[in-house]
Amino acid sequence: MKVSLWLATGLLVIIAVIAGLWLTAGAPERTAPEIVADQQPPEPATTSGDERPSRLVGQPADDGVPETLPASLAGTAVPPGWAKVDSNGNLIPTPQLRQLFEYYLSALGEEPLPVLVARIEQQLAQLQEPARSEALEILGHYLDYKLALGELEGTYGDAAELDPGEVERRMAEIRALRRTWLDADTADAFFAGEEAIDQFQLRQRQIANDQTLSADERAEALARAEQALPEPVRRARQETRRFAEYEQARQNLASDPDALKAWREEAFDAETVEKLEVVEARQRHWDSRWQAYREERNALNKAGLAAPEREAAVKDLRERHFDGPERLRAEALDSLR
Repeated sequence: MKVSLWLATGLLVIIAVIAGLWLTAGAPERTAPEIVADQQPPEPATTSGDERPSRLVGQPADDGVPETLPASLAGTAVPPGWAKVDSNGNLIPTPQLRQLFEYYLSALGEEPLPVLVARIEQQLAQLQEPARSEALEILGHYLDYKLALGELEGTYGDAAELDPGEVERRMAEIRALRRTWLDADTADAFFAGEEAIDQFQLRQRQIANDQTLSADERAEALARAEQALPEPVRRARQETRRFAEYEQARQNLASDPDALKAWREEAFDAETVEKLEVVEARQRHWDSRWQAYREERNALNKAGLAAPEREAAVKDLRERHFDGPERLRAEALDSLR
């Protein structure tokens, strides 16, 4: 039962990933909400200019930049779409530019910050002036913002069980902090989508806790709150619901492939139908190989081998049936037994 549940969940995750890729362009990332009218921006961090990470921009890394990427980035692709300029050659800040920064900064700990900054600068070197200098300036401000954010969040302490008022206050402080370190256009490009989602989640919590609302009033209030989200986010939420409905239909119609195919073709466009069919074909191929592996593994378990010998034999069995990441998946499934 656990195995079948894991497989079903795994397929839903894959399907959801396809939906995410389908909606990529400019879909905002997660972040924080609207600032209250009388909220004043926090003071910039007290870190001196010599200690701010922005000083690293334009400075070569002491030991150079390794040709090999950090392990966590190996086999991944640099986020595309960040090199946008206007007709005068000025940089257009976009969510993708922030994604570029975060792509490399996510490897902090594997490589020192100066090396990661140098890697970002190598990408920004693709730009022509004045966009290149503008991007470097934004990078410096963004690094200083990240430091200031860590200092601010360090003053918050335990965030468990905060009341909505305190959550909103902190969200407003973070929103103001972003616009202290970044100009308004850049802050909006980097964070507006994230802030809208955070505001929506706060509103969801407020609506859920409002005992004066009837079930119909609560549903209506949630619908109004969702309408305030940016269009890409609303579309993504709608698609998530559609794929959840599809997963339910997939389970209900498992014994009737023709009915499931008809349901799929009615619910999705031709491109998505084709992607789903490819994913499900791969899943059926996996299921077949997993079943064969499981039967051989069960036979080994009944062979009376000592624990070390049995574990070695099962490991060899996995290596014969599966390649690369599939071995990790098989090992994870084995751990659920």
